[in-house]
Amino acid sequence: MKALFIGGTGNISTACSRICLEKGVELYLLNRGNRIRPELDGVVTITADINRPEKIKSVLKGHRFDVVVNFIAFTPDEIERDMKLFSGNCDQYIFISSASAYQKPPTHPIITESTPLSNPFWDYSRDKIACEDLLLKAYREEDFPVTIVRPSHTYESVIPAAIGSWEDFTLIDRMRNGKKIIIHGDGTSLWVMTHSTDFARGFVGLMGNQRSIGHSFHITSDEVLSWNQIYEVMSEAAGVELNAVHMASDFICNEADKLGQSWMRGNLLGDKANSALFDNSKIKDFVPGFVATIPFREGIKKTVEWFDADPSRIRIDEETNKLMDHLLQTYPH
Repeated sequence: MKALFIGGTGNISTACSRICLEKGVELYLLNRGNRIRPELDGVVTITADINRPEKIKSVLKGHRFDVVVNFIAFTPDEIERDMKLFSGNCDQYIFISSASAYQKPPTHPIITESTPLSNPFWDYSRDKIACEDLLLKAYREEDFPVTIVRPSHTYESVIPAAIGSWEDFTLIDRMRNGKKIIIHGDGTSLWVMTHSTDFARGFVGLMGNQRSIGHSFHITSDEVLSWNQIYEVMSEAAGVELNAVHMASDFICNEADKLGQSWMRGNLLGDKANSALFDNSKIKDFVPGFVATIPFREGIKKTVEWFDADPSRIRIDEETNKLMDHLLQTYPH
């Protein structure tokens, strides 16, 4: 199989690249060369900017791919660009959407691929929905060979907090310094954390899988945790006791708006403030043998160790600290 990953070195895509190499896929990565992943020895790197389509046409001239995957497409304009580039030049185009596109707030506790797509709180999710609509229209009307994949909260080289971190180390740093950690709501809503390696095992099984053309999938762990449990496990991985404060999600979002961090509204009300339980029957049907095997306690411990192993990875986001300190000072106790 010959595959092209647009991206290929991010939090999710690195694991997908790694498993492709293990399975003998002839893998090309198209990106701007900003990240180097030594463990991806064996890929063919194409250093180019996907937003310069004329240049891309030149560097891809003579190539035809069994699979093209775009890990970094977020808007309909980018999808239209990709359809022009790859229509007739690949047998499968996989779009990485988002499970945040599912109906918020949900009207049914279990999410399946037929759950409606609607998110009034987050423009990121609405853009992903618009991308899906465009691709499925092209599939119906032009036989464009699309498969849609919706990751949920997936981690390996990030700290998957609701408030406090993502690519930075701020949350773990606060924990280790004895500072208070904010948990939205009462911490009892249910959530699913998925390790990138588990996601990748299901994802790579969809590559070249002609049954999956025209279909949408989410790929998550079956382990369900409350947010209280998630933060307890994170503090355990940090090697300290958890010092938590619970706050209403609406309050957090309103105060974040005042500090110019309006993204928090989508992040919470459009996603993590809602319980999310996923039915993974479909991916298990299309990829026989798929099962997520890495529990969060094991996975987040490895993630914290990965950060600790290289001081250059440990970045503290002072804007995040500012937000959390402001919330702690202003929340009515």
